Formats: sequence, structure tokens, C-alpha cells
Amino acid sequence: MRASIKDEILFIHRQDVPQYKKGGGTVRNNYFWALRSIACKSSLNQDWEYDSDVWIALCRMLLFFTYSGYLPLSETQLEFAPDSEIPQVLRPISTWGD
Repeated sequence: MRASIKDEILFIHRQDVPQYKKGGGTVRNNYFWALRSIACKSSLNQDWEYDSDVWIALCRMLLFFTYSGYLPLSETQLEFAPDSEIPQVLRPISTWGD
């Protein structure tokens, strides 16, 4: 998931956040609600925002869903621009993109 940080707020690109689908897969819908529950903003057509206060919970949640094996890594890993600095707390679930 494409991510960036500005003023201690983590932004996940709106096209990369999970989608809720009525009648969809249980794991994917739980993933959607779990991520949305700790977001400070999660509007439909905007990037989702996460305060630095929840980054450790976000990291643990993403690791949990990664290890479950039900979702691909591209949906559970944060991808930052190559010139971005990744905070220590987010490093276990982050990478640099192209």
C-alpha cells in the first residue's frame, strides 16, 4: 500500500486501502474494519490517515494479517517513496517502492 508521512500523520493512498464488500470474504472485510477502526480519517475518496499514536497498533495489525496468509503482501505492507525516511516503529511492515 503506497504510504507517506507528513506532520506525524501516515497517509495510505486511497486506491490501496482495502475495500469493504457486502457478502465478501470474511478476512478481507475484517481487515477493512480493523484498519478503519484506528484511522483518524477514512473517507471514501481520500487517503486514509493515521496519527503517530496508533502506528504501533497499525504495525501489529498489518503483521497479523500478513502472517495469516490470506492476503497478499502488497495489501499488507506499506510502500514509501525511495527518498522517504521510514520511522522505526513502521519498519517491520514497510518497504521502499520504485
